[in-house]
Amino acid sequence: MWRPDNSHIDDGFLPTDRVILHADCNSYFASVESIDHPEYKQVPMAVCGDPASRHGIILAKNELAKAYHIETAETIYSARKKCPELLLVPAHHEKYKAVSQRINAIYESYTDLVERFSIDESFLDVTGSRHLFGSGQQIADELRRRVREEIGVTISVGVSFNRTFAKMGSDYKKPDATTVISRANYQTLLWPLPIEALLFVGKSGAGLMRAHGILTIGDLAQADPQALPFLGKTGLHLRSTARGEDLSPVLPSRYEEQPKSISHNVTFDHDLVDSAEVMAGVTLIADQVGTRLRRKKLYASVVQIQVKDTSLKVMNRQRKLDSFTASTRLIRDTAAALLRENWPAGKPIRMLSVGVSDLSVDGAQQLSMFGDAAATEKAQRLDDAVDTIRSKYGSDAVRFGRGLTQRDT
Repeated sequence: MWRPDNSHIDDGFLPTDRVILHADCNSYFASVESIDHPEYKQVPMAVCGDPASRHGIILAKNELAKAYHIETAETIYSARKKCPELLLVPAHHEKYKAVSQRINAIYESYTDLVERFSIDESFLDVTGSRHLFGSGQQIADELRRRVREEIGVTISVGVSFNRTFAKMGSDYKKPDATTVISRANYQTLLWPLPIEALLFVGKSGAGLMRAHGILTIGDLAQADPQALPFLGKTGLHLRSTARGEDLSPVLPSRYEEQPKSISHNVTFDHDLVDSAEVMAGVTLIADQVGTRLRRKKLYASVVQIQVKDTSLKVMNRQRKLDSFTASTRLIRDTAAALLRENWPAGKPIRMLSVGVSDLSVDGAQQLSMFGDAAATEKAQRLDDAVDTIRSKYGSDAVRFGRGLTQRDT
């Protein structure tokens, strides 16, 4: 293995700084498919859940497809309108899992502090590895070379003194790039960026801050904390993040314990037709999902529904949120909106499922779940109160959708 000249390490980090890497595989599913099919690299290509269905969802796309502004989670029908010649490839999840294990084995040859954050993303704490392998940038460049040559996938790596900036570094330049964000340059690199570029800031939160004159990450970092009441508690956390004060550690056990999705489905004893009963059913199921999320201390950014009619025909839909959440209310409202938009009013429902995916262990939720911080905090207090009552008096102490009869499946 390559060994650096470690006689002097000067990588722009203070002696007391941690050195955190965030390694992100570029167009992961599409890149793995191209290992066995190099010809896929020559055409616009996307991996999707159901190539035969125009309502299937795009899961990943290669660089040529990105040029057509094709987005993850949009429908095949929409993607094909943008790029009629788009090549669609079915997903092979076991293959992606196996390749991910090989990539992480390379990471683990440099440090035992590797947190598999998702199937294609990992955090590495290489603070104690620099005297063996060189600076954070040298390690990042070596990881990029080895993964590219040994696996056939490219990665982008962010190097910084905390997790948030490392993640923003891997996003700063793609594909196959290393970006170092140190104490010496983070204000120059990050503070001029628009506020929505800050991790955990969604569209609605960015709009709220822009309305109060906070246009860039630097504006938020330098804002008077007393001038941020409109953001609630989340605002202080985001300000701290913008100032480089994220102290969260790299925890190797996180990904192994984290499920990929959480869902709950109910087959009702009678078909739901009335809109009030349908809403009660959505509320009942969303409550189960939200409760399980909070118990596992997880947050989700995708809400999914599955509906089965009396002829057992199934419809699936999903929506990407601009916020990570564990809120029963937001899950319920999103699921209800998906139903209203895709299921004819009055059409009987035999089975209903609500699920969430794209799970995260980071508790910093994007602003704002409901368009204003006060509503967000009120919803959080309600969830906390319900969870507290159930922990003391049992899960039946508070029930939603009580009038419905069901067979949990």
